Formats: sequence, C-alpha cells, structure tokens
Amino acid sequence: MSNKIRYMGIIAVPLLLIAGVAHASVSPEKLSLDELYQRALKEGNEVTVYAGGDTPGQQDGIKKAFEQRFPGMKLNVIVDYSKYHDARVDNQLATGTLVPDVVQLQTLQDYPRWKQEGVLLNYKPQGWDKIYPAFRDRDGAWTGVFVDAFSNVVNTKALPENQWPTEAKDYLNPSLKGKIVLTWPNDDDAVLFWFKQVVDQYGWGYVQKFAAQAPQLVRGTQAPADDVESGKAVATFSTDGSLVPDEKANSRFVLPKHDPFVSWAQRAAIMKKARHPEAAKLYLNWLTDKNTQANIWYMWSVRTDVTPPKGYKHIWEYKNTSPAAFADFMQDRAAVERFRSQMTLYFGEVKGEPSPGWPGLHPEEALKH
Repeated sequence: MSNKIRYMGIIAVPLLLIAGVAHASVSPEKLSLDELYQRALKEGNEVTVYAGGDTPGQQDGIKKAFEQRFPGMKLNVIVDYSKYHDARVDNQLATGTLVPDVVQLQTLQDYPRWKQEGVLLNYKPQGWDKIYPAFRDRDGAWTGVFVDAFSNVVNTKALPENQWPTEAKDYLNPSLKGKIVLTWPNDDDAVLFWFKQVVDQYGWGYVQKFAAQAPQLVRGTQAPADDVESGKAVATFSTDGSLVPDEKANSRFVLPKHDPFVSWAQRAAIMKKARHPEAAKLYLNWLTDKNTQANIWYMWSVRTDVTPPKGYKHIWEYKNTSPAAFADFMQDRAAVERFRSQMTLYFGEVKGEPSPGWPGLHPEEALKH
C-alpha cells in the first residue's frame, strides 16, 4: 500500500485514463446465443468449468440443460470446494498448466485479485445492463451468475409448522438437541459468516449454547439438505434450497423474518488463457440469459428483470441479508481466519473426507458419480 501511495501523484491520471478506455472498449455481447453456439462448435465443441460445490454431480442439472440447448456441445463441469479450486487455479497459472475456461466460485475475494493480476478476460455477456450492478465488475472481468443463500431447511414431516426453527435462537430449543445437522462452520466461509452475523448480534454466548446442542457436523453443504430431507436430522441453516416448494418433498426452505441470513452472487469469469474462449462466452451468455435465470436456477436471479417466485422479493430488497456484506467479509482474509480459529475452539478441528472427493491437480472431467 505504501508504494501505491508514494507513486500516486505520478501515475494516477494515466491509469485512470487507461481504465476509462478499457471500460469503454468492452461492449456487451451482440451475437445471439445461436451465433455463439456455431462459433463454439467450430472451436472444438467443449467448455470446461471449475465450479464451487459439494458433490461431483451437483452441477449435473446445469450440464444437462446446457447440452440439451446446444446439441453437440460438451460441458465439463468439475465440482470441488471453492477454497480448493482457487488454489488449484493459482497453481495451474503458476505452472503454465491451466485447465478451466471458466471459474465459477464462492471465493469472491479471488476475482478482484485475479483481475489485478491480469488473468481474467474482460467480457460482458448479453443483457449486461439487466444484471444488478452490484453483482458485476464494471470492466467485465467477472459477473454474478446466480444468487445463492444459506438459511433454514426444515423437515416438515418431523416438525409441525409452529415448531419450525427459523430465527437463530430457535435452534437453542432443548427439544432440538442432537437433531440439528450443520456444515462444519470452520470449513465453509458462508456458514462461518452466518455465525459471524449471529455473534455480532447475540455475542459468543450464543455459540457456546449452540455447541451444547450437539449438532451433527458434516462436510459440505449438500449433506445437511440431504439429511434433513431423509429425516436423519430435523433442521439446518447451513444449506440452500428451492424457493418454490416441492410438494412431494419432506423438507422446505424457510427464511427468517428478523435474524440475518447469508446471501451472495456466485461469481464467474472467463480465463484470459482459456483454451475454449468461444465456448466459454456461450456458457456465460446462456447462464445469465433471462430464460436460464428464470427457469433453470432454483433460487434468486442476478437479473433485475426476472421476477422472484411468489412470496419472495428481490434479494437486495431484504433488510436482513446483504450480498455485499458477505463479499466484504470474504475480502478481509485476516479477519476471516481469526474468526475461523475462534470457532474451532467451540466445534473442534474439521473431520471427515471432503464430500466432492479429491479431483487432483489438473481435473478435466467430473469425478465418477
């Protein structure tokens, strides 16, 4: 920081002019999806995405929808915890062995750094002006592709509605002892941020009381959803869920009315050294397309022109969540690690094999599942 300040008077004006030119020179994509599709087929008809997630098959729905929309295209989507994918990308860049065309991760702090390092392609998909401004980089280095949120999922068969835990203090009910499933909070930053907000509101005494509830601790955020659905546990707040209830399901996603919940726009970017840049552009345009945002993704859209499901508002209209707050939390890595270490004192070291498996250094296809 001191070096930047020292030379500010010398280089500030030229850099601002350069930034202004770069910003003006990148216009939103004008080609249609079908035109981009034809270019992608000629290029080699495949695209590789490193996606943050919890199980090897977690993005199978996206893969199927993309490949059905664009016959002949192959979407290689490799799922791993974002905190491993970003390290994998950094290592591949350092060793000249880059695999992914697109990186789509929860580690929001990586994107400004990667932009500064010059490894991301400035690119704006169609409908750029419809993507909520806070969810996209002004120069097109990255864009939010969907809004995710972690909050309450309850087993509606195990608990009557008047006993559903939705606020933080509801999880301290003695009747729920041993029946709550929780992603290790020191293993996932979004779950960690849930506790950060609660500690800010209720103090560390809440964490001590919650730990005494003997929650079932698991790795990944898919397991809590599965365990609540199966009845192995009755509730969790460390996973997401569909905003449109499945009447055949045993579980339901429920927002709190008062206490904070965690939300963010998952970011995606095209690597400047992508092997399949045309296919990467096709994927990013399709993923942020109004039809995809409205009909494929199951939570909130990043677009201002996609109406949320009945009973919900746009994510930025809720007073008890802030995607920007989570992004700010992720950016201050020293503060994140200090808080994580304190949480470890209450819950212990993370145990268990990673739920996505071990994809290795240079995965090019999803692990078998």
